[in-house]
Amino acid sequence: AYTRTTHTEEEENKMARQRNREIVPGVNRFSRSQMYKRSGRKYLKNKKETPKTEKPVRKASRFYSVDNISKPLKAVHVHKPTALRRSIRPGTVLIVLTGPYRGNHVVFLKQLESGLLLVTGPYAFNGVPLRRINQVHVIATSTKVDISGVSLDSVKDELFIKPKTKAPKKKTEAGFFKNEQKKEKTGVSDEFKKLQKEVDSKIVAAAKKTDSLLPAYLRSKFSLSKGQYPHLMNF
Repeated sequence: AYTRTTHTEEEENKMARQRNREIVPGVNRFSRSQMYKRSGRKYLKNKKETPKTEKPVRKASRFYSVDNISKPLKAVHVHKPTALRRSIRPGTVLIVLTGPYRGNHVVFLKQLESGLLLVTGPYAFNGVPLRRINQVHVIATSTKVDISGVSLDSVKDELFIKPKTKAPKKKTEAGFFKNEQKKEKTGVSDEFKKLQKEVDSKIVAAAKKTDSLLPAYLRSKFSLSKGQYPHLMNF
């Protein structure tokens, strides 16, 4: 028969203070895994203690603005390179749709880092110099020119950026009349003219070699007459 063990008053008080007291001799109230969870030791395992940094106390301002001024959020801009259209490849003849050279045929040379297209007329054929243009403002044709012999490593976006000039402040009467005078036009640099001639000479030779009618095609302008629809045409 089972005989119940008797404990003194001191032993009973000690058992009451314990988290996992014995129900019967050799049998505790909670198992080892339950006590591991209850003690919280699983949260401290492999945890590095970092020193706490005291945050500076921000004092409230004595004055508040009447209007609620909204602060702009920080815009995280990630530059992604512009994808080139499948129909546009180096040497493709394009039709310009906007700008001072609209309607002209130009030869696509390469895509710059800014995503813009580097094109030329060439200048000897239709007066279109080396310039940048967005690919949404051109129509790609099936005509191509072999430009494998043209080196364009030195041509970058910085070549087309004009230096900014600060206008003097109109403080005196003499300075006021100076600013009213016409500004002198800055001409094209000799370096750019030299580069234009080098590129044009190779493209003109390649165009004449490709087809005898290609120079006349590059000199011509694209236009639409009554009853002609560009979405029904094959360029």
